[in-house]
Amino acid sequence: MTTQAMPKKKSSTDDQIKKNMDNMYRWTRHIYDVTRKYYLLGRDQLIENLDAKEGQNICEVGCGTARNLVKNAKKYPEANFYGLDASDEMLKTAQKNLKQQNAENDVILKQGFSQNFEPQTLFGLDAPLDKIMFSYALSIIPPWQESIDHALELLPQDGEIHIVDFGGQEELPKAFSKFVFWWLDQFHVYHKPEILDYLKRLEAEKKGSLTVQHMYKGYAYRAVFKKA
Repeated sequence: MTTQAMPKKKSSTDDQIKKNMDNMYRWTRHIYDVTRKYYLLGRDQLIENLDAKEGQNICEVGCGTARNLVKNAKKYPEANFYGLDASDEMLKTAQKNLKQQNAENDVILKQGFSQNFEPQTLFGLDAPLDKIMFSYALSIIPPWQESIDHALELLPQDGEIHIVDFGGQEELPKAFSKFVFWWLDQFHVYHKPEILDYLKRLEAEKKGSLTVQHMYKGYAYRAVFKKA
């Protein structure tokens, strides 16, 4: 039996997060996919390895323009896909993209927050989520730890968290890494090695099993945490 997480109240921090995200993406959302494809590497590997089954409920947290969700819906048409983003501005572009890709009936989008959203209420589900995706989202989400904890609360046994994000770039030239980290900082995006450290701690605490793949000489990593 799956125990559903208790609803969590929206806080003033949520309002500030939403305001910040709306301000950031009010204009950049129009060129987001064109520019991000050059450095948000590993997203297609996440999709390829998602292995979504018929009838499964899958949510991308921080879905942005819905680029990943559209690709997922086309690759796994028998699964159910949902998208969550803190920014109403970004969701305008996401909804437009769904329409252009004829995917309006394949993906449901809602505004919400990673650390406290309730999928049953938000998406009208009568079953829990089976998989939750974070694609270059945890590096920009301030309450990243709370977001991981909440995802685990929502998932049933054997449910999975799929993550792709920036790595430490240890095998890349130092000058290149320095430039990348400086560039990301302009958008309040940060490499957070503590994310993998936390997932390893959760595994050590027997809360699940973790697999990690480092890609592009450490530029990015893909992680899957399967709930015990």
